[in-house]
Order: sequence, then structure tokens, then C-alpha cells
Amino acid sequence: MNTKIAIVSDDGTSISRHFGRALYYAVVTIENSKVVSKEMRDKLGHAQFAGQHEHHEHHGEEAHGFDAVSQDRHARMAQAISDCEVLIAGGMGAGAYASLRNAGIRPIVTDLNTIDEAVSAYLAGNLVDHTEYLH
Repeated sequence: MNTKIAIVSDDGTSISRHFGRALYYAVVTIENSKVVSKEMRDKLGHAQFAGQHEHHEHHGEEAHGFDAVSQDRHARMAQAISDCEVLIAGGMGAGAYASLRNAGIRPIVTDLNTIDEAVSAYLAGNLVDHTEYLH
């Protein structure tokens, strides 16, 4: 069985600290606990959404990133990795985290710096999801 993992990156080597601002997804395909391929995919992000209507109305106690406009943006960002089971990032908003889960993608927020480190930790079963880094 193949597993695909997407990692947000600006350079194909390091893990971006911010899901929304990252330029690319590095998509790693794993077969029989071994990496069999790696590809770079363009990622929509804050830069592409700049200039669009930025005023979000928050009703009551609705947290940042959970409004309809943000949820739509998160869904659009996730379209490029709809074939992936996992997304690894160095940080993201709580709304993006929830949107990914709703899309069937398991988000993992890591303190590791490189894609290779994170993939190795994932394969070893010890990649920690640092949800305290959500904002």
C-alpha cells in the first residue's frame, strides 16, 4: 500500500514554519516503509489570496480561520494534495488544521527542520504532533 505525505516547504529541503505562507508541497510517496518518490507541487497560499476581500466577520466567539472565507481558502490550498493522507508543517492556524482534518488529511505540526528528518520520524512512528504551535 502506498502512503503519500505532503510537507510544506519553500525550498524542497526545509519545512516551512507557516502552512499558509509556504510556496510548495513536497509530496513523498512511501511504499513498504521506504520512500519511493518525491515531487514538488505548487501550493496556493496567502500571496495568491492577497487583494481579495480581507475583511472577515467573526460572529460571537468564532476563532480566526474558522469563518466561511477562511475555510474556503483552506479547502482550495488542500486541493493539490487531495491524494495525500498526511500533511506536515512547522506551524499553522487552528482553522487550517481543522479544515485539513475535515478534508480527510491528517495534519501534523512538527518542530523538526528538514523534510528528511520529518519523513524518517514519521516512518519510525515517532513524529510528534505539536498542536501547541497552532495559532
